[in-house]
Amino acid sequence: MAKSYLFTSESVTEGHPDKVCDQISDAVLDEILKKDPAGRVACETYVTMGLIIIGGEVTTKTYVDMHNLCRGLLKDIGYTHPKYGFDYETCAILNAIHTQSPDIALGVDKGGAGDQGMMLGYACRETPELMPLPIMLAHRLVRRSAEVRKKGTLDYLGPDGKSQVTVLYENGKPKKVTSVVLACQHTEDVLDKKKDRMNEKARKEIIEKIGKPILGKYIDKDTKFYVNETGKFLIGGPQSDTGMTGRKIIVDTYGGMAPHGGGAFSGKDPTKVDRSASYMARYIAKNIVAARLAEKCLIQLAYVIGVADPLSIMVDTYGTGKVSNERLIKLIRKHFELTPHGIIQHLHLRKPIYLKTAAYGHFGREGEGFTWEETDKAEILARG
Repeated sequence: MAKSYLFTSESVTEGHPDKVCDQISDAVLDEILKKDPAGRVACETYVTMGLIIIGGEVTTKTYVDMHNLCRGLLKDIGYTHPKYGFDYETCAILNAIHTQSPDIALGVDKGGAGDQGMMLGYACRETPELMPLPIMLAHRLVRRSAEVRKKGTLDYLGPDGKSQVTVLYENGKPKKVTSVVLACQHTEDVLDKKKDRMNEKARKEIIEKIGKPILGKYIDKDTKFYVNETGKFLIGGPQSDTGMTGRKIIVDTYGGMAPHGGGAFSGKDPTKVDRSASYMARYIAKNIVAARLAEKCLIQLAYVIGVADPLSIMVDTYGTGKVSNERLIKLIRKHFELTPHGIIQHLHLRKPIYLKTAAYGHFGREGEGFTWEETDKAEILARG
């Protein structure tokens, strides 16, 4: 790779239509796991103007009131008034969930993987969380956007929004942010009606209250800010764009810095290796980097439906490894549980923890109870 290059990642707010769907799907999963830890869930959600459709396959002994669950979640997100294009009190909700296929259950019941596929995990030394800097900054910007909206600091903001951050790298290390994109849904209160665009005062407030506090040392006088570049963002949420579960998988993972196996996470119980094995791969990669066995690390695990052990393990340290990849694979097999059952047990994945993961990324979330972010294996790995 060139000595100097630009890399860009994006994130979206909790009110983005796709993220609304991810959160509903994971809220359903959490509600089932609260009363039925052995429940099987593959829940997909679709939203459009005034309508939510929840579908998929669920096998459980408990009951979930989908209507109350959805309306409560939408209220928490901030869709509390028709001015935002979606209202938790008046939207229609259609439940199209049915039972999981018994053919899939045959393999899962005996401890095998719930599907085939390859899952990837990544870690690097760019941030204290051992994550790529661009995606971490993008996540922090949209979290800050939600914070100032909910606290009333910028009370004209709506729930929908996006961020995008471009970072200059030199010799493989991040140096500064060259450009920032902030798309923030807003009400007519800050519309310059003569120009039919957000007024300049609101634009500057968004930069000062959202952008600069997060980006701090990474920006300078040459950093460019792009705020609502079409001029206005009045119509947002499901009124402006349909949403579906699983359409923000790069936002959910590493912002494009590492490959993705393809499977989405939200709405899937941990017998689905799309989710659980991706968490384990991140856990392995993070502990290898934390042990200083590599500056960056990519882990790939591959599974087949009905079989417990992974078909393959791949390690790539991008030339930064202190030991060989073959040695790292031996350490992985020795110190990490790689069967679906072992992963679930070690990472405590049958708990109702998933709604929190559904916005602002599944990784790099230290202090939020995500077991796959722990570095408790680093010391033992360092000893070999």
